[in-house]
Amino acid sequence: MTLAAKQTLSVEDYLSGEALSEIKHELIHGEVYAMAGASRNHDRLAGNIYAALHAHLQHHPCEPFSSDIKVKVEQNVFYPDAMVVCDEHELQEYYTEHPLIIFEVLSKSTRQLDQTLKRRAYQSLPSLQEYVLLEQDFVDIEVCRRSQHWQPEHHYLGDDIHLRSIDWRVSVDTIYQRVQNEDVRIFLEKKAKEIESEA
Repeated sequence: MTLAAKQTLSVEDYLSGEALSEIKHELIHGEVYAMAGASRNHDRLAGNIYAALHAHLQHHPCEPFSSDIKVKVEQNVFYPDAMVVCDEHELQEYYTEHPLIIFEVLSKSTRQLDQTLKRRAYQSLPSLQEYVLLEQDFVDIEVCRRSQHWQPEHHYLGDDIHLRSIDWRVSVDTIYQRVQNEDVRIFLEKKAKEIESEA
């Protein structure tokens, strides 16, 4: 993420400009930051999350959204990688202030922001019940819950995660499907050897 221009904007002016922009920007303390493009692993993780959520919530009042819908937190506006919103009346055309769950895929360039400023901002939203951080360069899913005072729980390949606010249980293997990193490679090699030994 890079600073697009040294300017202080209101949320209203930012939203007006963003509707016309060909690239995405986030608004942080009145300053506009251009978002870098996502890697293949980043896109795979975000896509796997959205696809699994979509299947789970088909007949549910809650609805998943991908990274095109923004979250407004006071004078900040962010693009989470995925989220769940449960009240359509709380959803504006391009953003919400009432997400139930937010997912962020971490990278070297975004990890500090996602784990500090964004974490504090998101967790200040009364509607938010779970905040999920996913590593793309290795396998680690961090789940933070309001009901547990935002204390992190870490999940790895072979584990399931359970998001209680929508009663959704999914395997870490499913979320990391097609993702290419050393942890996934070793895990798949081990499973292949186990299958061979059982044959």
